[in-house]
This record gives sequence, C-alpha cells and structure tokens, in this order.
Amino acid sequence: MRLYNTLTRQREDFVPADGRLVRMYACGLTVYARGHIGNFRTFISLDVLRRALKYVAGFDVKQVVNFTDVDDKTIAGAEREGVPLGEYTARYIAAFHEDCSALGLEPSEENPRATDPANIQAMSDMIATLERKGHTYRSDGSIYFKIATMPDYGRLARLDHEGILAGARVDSDEYDKEDARDFVLWKATKPGEPTWDAGVGPGRPGWHIECSAMALRLLGEAPIDIHAGGIDLIFPHHENEIAQSECATGKPFARTWVHFEHLLVENQKMSKSLGNVYTLPDVVSRGFRVSTLRYLLLSAHYRSRLNFTWAGMAQAEEAIRRWTDFLARLDTITGGEAHAAVAEAVGAARTAFDGAMADDLNTAAALGEVFELVRALNTAADAGGLGAADVAVVRAAFAHFDDVIGVVSLRRREDASAGLSEADIERYMHDRQEARRRRDFAAADRIRAELLELGVILEDGPQGTRWKRK
Repeated sequence: MRLYNTLTRQREDFVPADGRLVRMYACGLTVYARGHIGNFRTFISLDVLRRALKYVAGFDVKQVVNFTDVDDKTIAGAEREGVPLGEYTARYIAAFHEDCSALGLEPSEENPRATDPANIQAMSDMIATLERKGHTYRSDGSIYFKIATMPDYGRLARLDHEGILAGARVDSDEYDKEDARDFVLWKATKPGEPTWDAGVGPGRPGWHIECSAMALRLLGEAPIDIHAGGIDLIFPHHENEIAQSECATGKPFARTWVHFEHLLVENQKMSKSLGNVYTLPDVVSRGFRVSTLRYLLLSAHYRSRLNFTWAGMAQAEEAIRRWTDFLARLDTITGGEAHAAVAEAVGAARTAFDGAMADDLNTAAALGEVFELVRALNTAADAGGLGAADVAVVRAAFAHFDDVIGVVSLRRREDASAGLSEADIERYMHDRQEARRRRDFAAADRIRAELLELGVILEDGPQGTRWKRK
C-alpha cells in the first residue's frame, strides 16, 4: 500500500508500526448542523481508505472518528435555540449515525464526544504537561499555546515563519488561513456557557486540544499510524494538533497524514447563500438513491476536486445499473463448462483492481477495471464463452470489488428495505408503457396507483418517465 503523506508531500509505502494493526484517527463533524454532501465526500473517502487497508492490504484497523460537541458554533447554536448543549448536539450526532448507515460506511471502532468526562480529563492532563514544559501562558482566564516554543511549527501547512505573528493570540476556534498565532488550549467561559475543571482551572477546551487528547487516549502512544481529514483542516487545526501533541509527548504525533479534497456543487463552492448545501434527505427528495451518491463521491481520486452535479448523479446511477444488471445476468447462466479465458480475465482484473487501490486509493482506475471486466464478460456470455462453471469465480471477484467500493451491497440493502427491487419497478414501468401504447389509460393509471401504494412515484416528462421512492 502506498499513500500520499501530506507531511512529506510524496507517496510513501505504508505499513502500520506494528506490521498488523492500523491505528487511524479522523476528525469528525462539529455537530451544530446535519452533515452535508461535502462532509460525506470526506467520510466516504475515509471509508474507502479503511476498506482498502482491510480488504486489499490485509491489515486490521482501529479507527477513531470524533464528534466536536463543544466549540464556538455548538455553544452558539444551543444558546440560539435555548436548549442545553448536550440536547442540541445529540440530534446532529443521531442524524450523522443515520446518514453513515444509509451510505454504507463501516462503523468506526470509537466515536468519542469531546465532552465525555474521560476526554475532558485527557485534555486537562495534556495542557498540564504543556504548562510544565513551558509551552503555554495564561491570560484573562484562558491558557494559550506559545508557538514560539516550537521551532518547526508550520511544517504540515508549509507556513512561512516570516509571517507568523509573534506574540499575537487568537481565541476563536477557527481563523484565517496562514494567520498563525498563539492559539487557545483552554478557554475562559462566559456566563451561561458550559464549564469544566479537571485540573487546570475552570473553563472549556479549545477545538484543537480535543482531537489530540482523544486520539492519544483511544489509540495509544504516539505516533499513531494515520491521521485523516478534509484538506481544509490542514491549517490551523491539524497544524495545531501536531504542535501541542509533539510538545507534550516529545514524539511525532502521526506517521502519515491523509487529506481529502473539497467537493464543488455545479462548479461552485457550497454556501447557504447559493442554496447548494445538500444533505442526504435533499438528495433523496430529488429521486436519487443514497447508494448513487456513494458511488459518485468515491468515483474520483480523493486528492482531486470532485464536481457534484445532478447530471453526474444520473450517470452514477447508470454505472451502478450496469454493474447490477451484469450480476443479475449471471443468474441466467445455467449450463456450460469452465473457460480458461474467463478465469484469466477475472484474475487479471482483480490484480489490476487491487493494484489501483494500493496505489494511493486510485478509485477511478479501480472502477475502470471493474467495468472493463463487465464488458469483457458480457461479450463472452453473448458468444457462449461464459458457463455456469465460471460463475463462482466471477461472483467471488465482484464480491471482492464491492468489499472495497461498498455500492452493490448497499443497493441490495436499499432494495430489501424498500420492498421492490429496481427490476420489479422497471417491469411495472414496462407494463404501464405497454398499456399506454394500447391506449388503455385506465390500466396505466392502475399501475401508477399501485406503485404509489408500494412507495414509488412516477414522474412523466419530455425525456420519458422517471421514478423515485417516497
């Protein structure tokens, strides 16, 4: 397995420190709103990384994905709605778990909340260590990290030390790119804000200390194997995690840093003002399946920007149908001997697929291998060159592909929960079209009504009839 390490700006051979177990941390949601498709581009890429480490490289994985449930945004949201912080954040944590399940993400081994008592204590302990080693100062009830005490601060983001604002400090959890200042570790709380005292005085944690403390508490001693997250977190968040973790432990924080690129929507950045911040329910309301979104979000390399469009969703749906239609065709092959050419083609495709995934998670190339094999095997079947004796080896390869891609199994789960499979719906639509062709509009209306009762809505338009689930 080779992964691009943001710290060194190059691809490197990756093996976990103990040769077997990958200890991996990724920054999760700040739970002040429901996750949107840009967030899930990151989490699906993370899921593909996890699956490739397990099913291609053969490693075990212990993954931690946190919830930031106390920071400036969550506190402001709870105050705005007049509810306790825990009640406010719990609704978005529940929505995140629901969305992850809908997208077929493998569950993380740990999903800590920053406000878990053990995590608050770990943060306090790390801050106390930093104080003892001379990396902090106190001012107005808050504790700040003094970046001048770390000579190589900024190496992840490639910051120019000339631009570091010596002696300046910042209290907010997020701040402008490359505006490097002393950052807050423990914040003095305002009246009405949640507060803790685990040994460094009353207050609440700053955003950056949360992830360092949770990662090392749950994954063990530094360095951890992989730290992952969206590319927007490189600075200041991950840079500050490195500073406080390494100054506290005296060891490198993470061996490999993996960052996932942004998602654009119709070639624009997502923003509320443009009305293009879509959640999973928004996607479903447009008549698309969540499995289709999963396919689209993993179809491009994780380090390249991906442009989300509704036309792209339609193309992703067509790709999934090509895959599932081929697997359905295998059910119709009931006779015939094994063919050496089939075994050879399947073996070559599986090797190429694994090679693409092991080469810094090249999902685009891996999917290309899948569909080239679909094309070749359909051609073989048309010519009588695919027999029942070949089917087991073909199915095994496609099951392996989906262990990593995770779309077909998700589609089958959707079909099972919906009651009607896509093939069933297509048959209804075919019968309705035939009824309309015969001008038997009463029969066509009965089919539409029956589908509606079964949870499927038909929409007739200039381009034909589309369907979506209620």
